[in-house]
Amino acid sequence: MDDENTDSVSNMKKQLLFSISFFFAIVCVAITGACNKTTMPGMMPPTGIDSSLKTYLALGDSYTIGQSVQPDERFPAQTVALLKDKNILFNEPQYIATTGWTTVNLLNAINAQNPKGPFTVVSLLIGVNDQYQLGDTTNYRDHFTQLLIKAIELTGGKATNVFVLSIPDYSVTPFAAGTDTAEIRKELNEFNAINKEVTLAYNVSYTYITDLTRQAGTDATLLAADGLHPSGKEYAEWAKLLATAMEKVLQ
Repeated sequence: MDDENTDSVSNMKKQLLFSISFFFAIVCVAITGACNKTTMPGMMPPTGIDSSLKTYLALGDSYTIGQSVQPDERFPAQTVALLKDKNILFNEPQYIATTGWTTVNLLNAINAQNPKGPFTVVSLLIGVNDQYQLGDTTNYRDHFTQLLIKAIELTGGKATNVFVLSIPDYSVTPFAAGTDTAEIRKELNEFNAINKEVTLAYNVSYTYITDLTRQAGTDATLLAADGLHPSGKEYAEWAKLLATAMEKVLQ
């Protein structure tokens, strides 16, 4: 093969590789995709932080970033809105969260972004992808513990200002149809037992929202259009519980 033909084939391969990479970058927003990019929408801190207002860092995965709902429907945003009615004023919440993240992904992202605290409050909701992708409860315990310690550090050492939420139960969603939903529920109960035990051991607030998410099995309005993630209406219920817990600390 002559040099001209060799260069042509080489260019075609490069173009094909670029096309495949571009396609993968698009589809990696799938529900539990393993893409670990830390520059996805909703992850960068808002500009113009007002030092006279409280700050909120939300750590997690698709449930925290609000996959398939509007930014103001995310549970951290709705929590801040409810607290505003109590004259507890916050800047816009900051997020380190992306669809598909496991505890390891979140730990890596926090280390990479190195958020500047201390934050007034930090919330943590993580684990569904550990169950879905790995099913490894031993490593989950270790990684969740590391994340909880990091969350406490990000409040300046105030464990009372960290708020953990339990993992939602997606077994009741259309996404899980045709799978072993009883096993999913059993595994999620095991993961939640771990995060609750660790959370309480560190004297951190624990908000149990799992049973609320199970109501989506009979009420489709609690699900987003993707048939998997919560709707803004469901997130509003989480926000009510979280705002009440935060108010007790912040008043």
